Amino acid sequence: MIRTQIQMTEQQQAALKGISAATGRSIADLVREGIEKVISQWGRPDREKQVERAISLAGRFGSGSSDVSKDHDKHLAEIYR
Repeated sequence: MIRTQIQMTEQQQAALKGISAATGRSIADLVREGIEKVISQWGRPDREKQVERAISLAGRFGSGSSDVSKDHDKHLAEIYR
């Protein structure tokens, strides 16, 4: 497992301590359960789906310039001036 730090409100900490005491589970275990619920709601990123989505977006937008692929560094430098 990877160790990490999080910040929570005092009310969240108090609630977790109460649940921990009532269930005999550690706060860390409760936090992991909460993380899994969020992940199951949103889904785990699927690398293959991300690649397919990125490829499907390629060429869908236009810049109005015809030399972007040739002079992309110049155009990028102009944006960040």
